[in-house]
Amino acid sequence: QVQLVESGGGLVQAGGSLRLSCAASGRTVSRDAMGWFRQAPGKEREFVATINYGGGITYHADSVKGRFTISRDNAKNTVYLQMNSLKPEDTAVYYCAARTSAGATMNRYDYNYWGQGTQVTVSS
Repeated sequence: QVQLVESGGGLVQAGGSLRLSCAASGRTVSRDAMGWFRQAPGKEREFVATINYGGGITYHADSVKGRFTISRDNAKNTVYLQMNSLKPEDTAVYYCAARTSAGATMNRYDYNYWGQGTQVTVSS
């Protein structure tokens, strides 16, 4: 049984920071690409960031470049999303995903496992 559990979400004021964590169990994800996606009410799930199996290749959505950084610690079977300079438009449920392949991808359909999400709310 593969589980991805996101944590670190919450309520933060605009300009603040949060670090999301995604802990995997039931599968060693050190050879898997990982991704972060987000979904606001009434909107489609949106790509945020992805990282390849070794962490040497990353991609970030234009909307978060320069503010968000994806990283991973394979020894802990965990991926992170550091979010700085948060804006109200960043408010969404953030989902962690893992694919059973090594290459980073922006396509949500390439991912095989998903967490339940963690709410991030950015207020003024």
